[in-house]
Amino acid sequence: MNVNFELYRVFYIVATIGNITKASKKLMISQPAVTKQIKTLEEQLGGELFIRTKRGVILTENGREIYNYIKQGMNYFETAELQFSNLKKLESGTIKIGISTTLCRLYLLKYLDEFHKTYPNVAIQVFTDPSKIMRQMLKDGTIDLLIAKETEKEDDDLEVYQLGTLHQCFIASNNFQELKNRPISLKDLNNYPLLFPKSPSTTRENFDKFCHKNNIEMTTKIEIASANLLEDFVKIGLGIGLVTKEFAINKINNQEVFIIKTKPEIPSINFSLITLKNSFHSFGANKLIEILKKDHQK
Repeated sequence: MNVNFELYRVFYIVATIGNITKASKKLMISQPAVTKQIKTLEEQLGGELFIRTKRGVILTENGREIYNYIKQGMNYFETAELQFSNLKKLESGTIKIGISTTLCRLYLLKYLDEFHKTYPNVAIQVFTDPSKIMRQMLKDGTIDLLIAKETEKEDDDLEVYQLGTLHQCFIASNNFQELKNRPISLKDLNNYPLLFPKSPSTTRENFDKFCHKNNIEMTTKIEIASANLLEDFVKIGLGIGLVTKEFAINKINNQEVFIIKTKPEIPSINFSLITLKNSFHSFGANKLIEILKKDHQK
């Protein structure tokens, strides 16, 4: 049986009000049209739903039984409409964001603070899995948007909007004073103990491709998954570390470490807002994307 939902809505209004004339005014259709739709529903269900009286209509036993179910359904629909309205007004909902811990601190945190103050009832979930995994999460719909360093070639089903630029460099502690204020070739730098980000890492991947393109072989003494931990290892003199300059800027400015000038210079990396092409975002996600793009355009 495939009964038109509108027939149930008319039945619900008539049963709730108990009068066809008053129900027709609420429904904004004629009284004969209401009567016809009630009759159609009774025919499709195979039984009478109302007893007609001089004062109006009252439900039959069968009518009361079906009314209880339809009332629950109407309540669900009204709740759904209210929830959708709240989502649209950003009074509820959830945004799921993929981003590295360091990039979140460096770039996104101030925007999340601004967003939360304006829309405090929108929940924010942050995922910090490896970049390759989060790209798949984006395709699967697990996250709404990804902010990450760009790879050499992004998938065609991803939309990339550049937000900024990050600079890769080697840093060292004062244990390696001889490398201060003078350029050194990457080939010569390879004679020192090197600390690299552990794969999978966009920083490591881009650097390895750069070395391969320039026929440079670099060997690492220690691989570290955490960017912050790698900086700490450099600070205590365990080696010379490959880092993102912007991430290590506090230690550099505090002169806990210094930047090594290399020949050739390591290329910079763009970081971008990445979304799935032709996908429909939540109202909250759309608003955050709008804020990020608007600020970048200033």
